[in-house]
Amino acid sequence: MKYLANVVTLQYSVDKCTGCGRCVEVCPRGVFEMGEKKVRITDRDLCMECGACATNCEFGAISVKSGVGCAAAVINGMLTGGEPNCDCGGGGSCC
Repeated sequence: MKYLANVVTLQYSVDKCTGCGRCVEVCPRGVFEMGEKKVRITDRDLCMECGACATNCEFGAISVKSGVGCAAAVINGMLTGGEPNCDCGGGGSCC
């Protein structure tokens, strides 16, 4: 599921990236993948802004305003009559 196109707050600095791959491991949406010794973004619009990547990047290569994307989960929950779920490890609830 993609959110609104071209509005994500995700910022990535390839110059600061060491290629550790931690962001690839923690991203629940597959926004990152390993390239040649550096990480690259697969599709920025897949980002739900949970903040896992930025929190786990020890080198400051990633920043994101976490929580913003989870608003989509709240809206989807209201529309479907179910609980908000942004699949970010919150035990079935939104971040």
